[in-house]
Amino acid sequence: MALPDTTSNGAGAQTPIGVISRMREDIQAVFDRDPAARTVLEVTLAYPGLHAIWMYRAAHWLWEHRLCLLGRLLSELARWLTGIEIHPGATIGRRLFIDHGMGVVIGETTEIGDDVLIYQGVTLGGTSAKKEKRHPTIEDHVMISAGAAVIGPVRIGRGSRIGAGAVVVSSAPPYSTIVGIPGKAIEGESTRQDVAGLDHVHLPDPVARAMQGLIDKLNRIGVRIEELEERQDCLEDKINPNVSPNISPNASPNVSPNLHENISGAPAAPTPVDPETPKNR
Repeated sequence: MALPDTTSNGAGAQTPIGVISRMREDIQAVFDRDPAARTVLEVTLAYPGLHAIWMYRAAHWLWEHRLCLLGRLLSELARWLTGIEIHPGATIGRRLFIDHGMGVVIGETTEIGDDVLIYQGVTLGGTSAKKEKRHPTIEDHVMISAGAAVIGPVRIGRGSRIGAGAVVVSSAPPYSTIVGIPGKAIEGESTRQDVAGLDHVHLPDPVARAMQGLIDKLNRIGVRIEELEERQDCLEDKINPNVSPNISPNASPNVSPNLHENISGAPAAPTPVDPETPKNR
């Protein structure tokens, strides 16, 4: 029996493959992305993310054949066994790997492409109560870190990375890095390679970059102000070269003698007295 093609719209049409071939492909995806994987038996028996995907594929087959109740019951059983909730109506491509997996929620109208990596605590949720496309579309080779949430009918471009704890509410172009709350996309940060080869720890921080840019600009303004002050001092010295440093050049010429005495240090001349002026008695 061959499963129907469950790849997303962006992944392109592919020939359906058999159940055993698909299971082998899923197991190989675990070895490609998890260095802790040792043997095929261990991966087959001890990886809940793998079990959730296999049970989803069976539930999705039931859902596509209008056995919706059975599909929902099987997905609930998978949730109880693995801690991963995948709606049977979701569309998931090939080689999806859910690492650890506890707390992952994938909604009904979610579309996931090929070679996607999802860590624990990820939510691919909806924002509308209407029966319409209300969940995100994840293109090929996307990595979603632990605790991230992608909300609404947004599209995450091919090869993008979503940092841990990010809340994404808007679409992102291909090969972008998305971090923060709400998520901010930085184009061109993600190298064009398979998600398994990416460094998931060293993600850029747009807020820190903005703050550093502001600090650098303030430092340049401070240096410029100091240069302007030095030029102003030189210009004042050239305009008023003979002004005493102890006397302000704007001082009034009608200065009292006592003030001149205080400034120059010499005694002021006595004020002459008019002999015809009668003294006050």
